[in-house]
Amino acid sequence: MVYWDEQGNTVEISKADQLWLDDGYFKTQQAHLPPDAPRAALSYRVSTKGQVDHNDIPMQKIKCRKFAQQQGWRVVMEKAEKGISGSKVSASKRDVIQELRQEAGNGSFDILLVYMFDRLGRIESETPFVLEWFVQHGIQMWSVHEGQQRIESHGDKLMNYIRFWQAAGESEKTSIRTRDRIRQIVSSGHYTGGFVCYGYQLVDQGRRNKRDKPVMDLVINEEEATWVRELFYKVIQEGASGYALAEMLNNRGLRTRAGAKFQSSNIIRIIRHEGYTGYIITKNARSEYIPELQIIDQDTFEKANDIISRRSAKTAQDRRIAHTSQNPTLLAGRGTTPP
Repeated sequence: MVYWDEQGNTVEISKADQLWLDDGYFKTQQAHLPPDAPRAALSYRVSTKGQVDHNDIPMQKIKCRKFAQQQGWRVVMEKAEKGISGSKVSASKRDVIQELRQEAGNGSFDILLVYMFDRLGRIESETPFVLEWFVQHGIQMWSVHEGQQRIESHGDKLMNYIRFWQAAGESEKTSIRTRDRIRQIVSSGHYTGGFVCYGYQLVDQGRRNKRDKPVMDLVINEEEATWVRELFYKVIQEGASGYALAEMLNNRGLRTRAGAKFQSSNIIRIIRHEGYTGYIITKNARSEYIPELQIIDQDTFEKANDIISRRSAKTAQDRRIAHTSQNPTLLAGRGTTPP
């Protein structure tokens, strides 16, 4: 059994450890504990879509179950969060944290065990107080890797804060590394995921990533590209509006990627998308010129956008004039005094 950790490294789980994923086996082990064994809740979290896709929960579950068994704790509940960012999503909006708080308030468990304390979150202005809340309500806070976190002195509180301050810093570094990696991929002319613009499609051209998984590449969808070129042509040659062009596509039975009818806003986004001139463009990166991805030339793009921009500016001006004329109080005091 194989899984991928947060750094994208492949980790193989031994057959002996895989036994701890079997609920029947784990119950058998737990049955050996005395009736009055401390009650533990186990909490797991993975933050990225990649971790969800490759189910990164098993490693945390194995480590936590083995640790609880070694400590002589009876596991009374397990909670898992998939695809939840600990640095972007507040604890107040995370169902598992709120459920654990409620169960703690009801006295349902004595110990909360996580793989690492950053599984509770990575917001330095909030997460330390989440942990402190559980301690104040009589819950022992444990991590497989960091042991028990006590809140018995000022020094304990300081160490608690420093731990999550460091976790927040690591989260920021991870984000920077991810952005840099995406920039490198985009700069080299490769698709990195996300929305596929009208006029293109994804195909498997045999490229594989470091995990030996197929990677999709962006290519022109000739049928859709024909409509994209027509939109630019009609804006330049006929001065067609976004509403008229949306109606034209809808009347031909065409639909957006979401399966909805085209709106004027969809047409404007198409006209504004510079990627049609032969580039892969993301929020943080732009590729070199890729001839194979060019649907329209740069001159056509600039002419169409100039028309759209001038039309938008005129519409905004007309609205301001209309607003002024309909609100006579704006003109009050500006008339000339009769002789």
